[in-house]
Amino acid sequence: MTKFVFVCTGNTCRSPMAEAIMKNKGFEAKSAGIFAFPGAPISKEAKDVLKENGIEFDHTAKTFHQQLGEWADIILTMTESHKDYIAKTFPMFTSKLYTLKEYADGTPGDVIDPFGGTIDTYRSTFKELEGLLQRVADKTE
Repeated sequence: MTKFVFVCTGNTCRSPMAEAIMKNKGFEAKSAGIFAFPGAPISKEAKDVLKENGIEFDHTAKTFHQQLGEWADIILTMTESHKDYIAKTFPMFTSKLYTLKEYADGTPGDVIDPFGGTIDTYRSTFKELEGLLQRVADKTE
């Protein structure tokens, strides 16, 4: 089974939601941030939106590191800048590194960052992630 690592900035909103969604679909998934504060909890809003969608998920932030990249079959970032950072810092992973939108449907662009936004902003991000990750799941199964 394909193992996914999802990467965002702080590993408290987008990437843990992506991890939770993929685990809920039966995939192996982990997440990390490029500038995470290790041990920080998932944001309350992200946890609440996951729960609204029937996904219970406990998570603490982790920073992306080499072993995580080695574990992954596919590394999916939330933005082009996250992808660029991983490519420059860990060039050995470029063959399995994509933005989520690029991998899901071959389009450029970033996933909306809900950090600091309202619960509705988090719901929009969840909906966007759900759609993209369904396409990822469909092409991986």
